Amino acid sequence: MINFDLTDKEFRRLLDLVYVGNWILNSQRGYDRFEDYDDVESLVFSQCLQDSGYSQLYDICRGRIVPSAAFESGGIHEAIMEYEDMVFYDILAEELARRDMELEQADLNDEEDLARRMDVYLDEFEENGLNNVILDK
Repeated sequence: MINFDLTDKEFRRLLDLVYVGNWILNSQRGYDRFEDYDDVESLVFSQCLQDSGYSQLYDICRGRIVPSAAFESGGIHEAIMEYEDMVFYDILAEELARRDMELEQADLNDEEDLARRMDVYLDEFEENGLNNVILDK
């Protein structure tokens, strides 16, 4: 067994990290969840039972300690959404840049060319979001 001491602030950050990690791994899996990650999340959140200052951060659902609605609505999903936006735009920029390189029969292994093309798309997305994206069906 591993034990370590955390300040209140460090413990609160640990709760965020565990929640975000489990959310990324399990949020889209439906009933095919990675139960062992749910178990670890429950174990970490069970430490909230030892301090009444954390009582608003957990609930008990079907005998399992889980993050509370108050925890989930406390700003953590804004951080997740910000991350998802960044990843979305990065992936879209890379896919579009690779498409352009293929259409132009450019060297697909030229990382500098890829990065340059991605930067053009990322600059556009930063300035205009998806407002200028047009799909030709």
